[in-house]
Amino acid sequence: MFDDFDWREQESGELDPRWRRTCLGGGRLSMEQSRLRLELEASRQGEYSDAQIDDYGELPRRAFPWHPPLRLEVRASFSHPAATLASTAETPGLLRGTAGFGFWNYPFSLRGDILMLPEAVWFFYASPPSNMALVPGVPGWGWKAQVVHALRPSFLTAAVPTALAALWGRLSGELRPAARWLQRLTGAQERLLEEVVLTDWHTYALEWLPSQARFFVDGSLLFTAPSPPVRPLGFVAWVDNQYAIATPRATLRFGTIATGRQWLDLDYVRIEPL
Repeated sequence: MFDDFDWREQESGELDPRWRRTCLGGGRLSMEQSRLRLELEASRQGEYSDAQIDDYGELPRRAFPWHPPLRLEVRASFSHPAATLASTAETPGLLRGTAGFGFWNYPFSLRGDILMLPEAVWFFYASPPSNMALVPGVPGWGWKAQVVHALRPSFLTAAVPTALAALWGRLSGELRPAARWLQRLTGAQERLLEEVVLTDWHTYALEWLPSQARFFVDGSLLFTAPSPPVRPLGFVAWVDNQYAIATPRATLRFGTIATGRQWLDLDYVRIEPL
């Protein structure tokens, strides 16, 4: 199966109807020089804004369209640079909220589905105050190649030790055991892509295989994650004003932040079997 949007080949110049469009709050989709722009106007804290396309629509999760082995290739650029290790919620001039593209299982459904443990193989971005510290030694924000594989039997065996390690971390200040158990709990693997300039055009690719997921930028292999999810997932590309905090201290919090005008430009998306 091959899936591609390239509006230069369409006489209408419009997005192919296979893609479901979501525009919430200050989110909007537009065509800019034959490219799709997912844009947020200035967003206010406390009000959710999202500009998104996906291909799973109203499908039940068991019918989501993608599974390994396949290759995804996306040509993309962003309006603002990524947060760095030194960034804070007050650092000016950064991309705010979360953004990215790739495959996931839509675990936090707004349409009444049963909530699921998260599964994802994607390029993912978050800015402070987000702090999703899922992998020891990797900051909880920034532009990342990421795999999340929580929906597996070992999640149950890791739940109690994670809770106990987090409690010990709160009492003692020693967070390393809790960080290791949190990674086991979520099945997260990730690499911070510090060398990738978000505001430049790049060709991002991932090869999702049953045994591993491989992430490329401009043809260079930057990260390999063993044992990714194998259940069906859907493609999504988005930019929004959310933040999330999940740390070894057992802190779990979600919310929205204020943003200026910002966007993600997509030149094309290609998905094909390997």
